[in-house]
Amino acid sequence: MKQLMELFWAFFRIGSFTFGGGMAMLPMLKREVVVKYGWSTEEELLDIYAIGQCTPGIIAVNTATYIGYQQKGLLGSIFGTLGMVTPSIIIISLIATILRNFIDLPIVLHALSGIRIVVCALMLQTVYSLAKAGIKNKLGLFLFLAGFLIATFTPVPTILLVLFAAIVGIITYTKKKGDA
Repeated sequence: MKQLMELFWAFFRIGSFTFGGGMAMLPMLKREVVVKYGWSTEEELLDIYAIGQCTPGIIAVNTATYIGYQQKGLLGSIFGTLGMVTPSIIIISLIATILRNFIDLPIVLHALSGIRIVVCALMLQTVYSLAKAGIKNKLGLFLFLAGFLIATFTPVPTILLVLFAAIVGIITYTKKKGDA
């Protein structure tokens, strides 16, 4: 029961203080999952995060569910998921009842503007962390730059980019294994 509660509270903290979606939560995930509890390595967390991005649903919930399952099976996945979504339910309920009365106040608009700026900074920090951990050679750098440019400047669905990168990774691994 102790580890189930640790899963709940770890993801409750992440869910409580993560504004801006999945990219913004990665630094908190690393601190809780890798550093504090040692539930995974940084590389495993990036893999779990990538899987969470590729599967239907919210990245944060997918990641919490996966890590919870990895630690304590079905109950772990339930506690991790509930920990991640409970703060959102509470916050959305409060915002729905309170904020609509104050949304037009200049101070509220400025606060939201400030939050957006910090979320952008957190997302850039996350991209930097992911790139630093994930780009290990020239092929990785090429995939990163090509994926960024295609995702930014074309209407190509991101799932196709992810599938293409996965195929390139499989081919590269198979080729290296055959050469060894």
